[in-house]
Amino acid sequence: MGEEKDLLGSLVLELRRGTLILSVLSQVQEPKYGYALVQCLEEKGVAIDPNTLYPLLRRLEKQGLLESQWETGGPKPRKYYRRTAYGNQIYRELKSQWQQLSASMEQL
Repeated sequence: MGEEKDLLGSLVLELRRGTLILSVLSQVQEPKYGYALVQCLEEKGVAIDPNTLYPLLRRLEKQGLLESQWETGGPKPRKYYRRTAYGNQIYRELKSQWQQLSASMEQL
């Protein structure tokens, strides 16, 4: 029983990893800083650990899907992320692929 639970947990984790990019891209049309993004995603039922989110944000920025800007006017500096034009294009395409895949899964 323990092995089955471990296997299921591992498979669920693998499935979730594939959706995190789409989840993050969906929430950064307007600038958001990391902690606000964690909260926003969690409010919508997508739990994400900050130790997972921050490397993902840096990777998406390096890939040209996000851009960042430091805001230093508040009580503490915050790095805000938002989708680039290229990120908007990729997000739309990924969302379309997700919808097609989801529809196919429903037919199974």
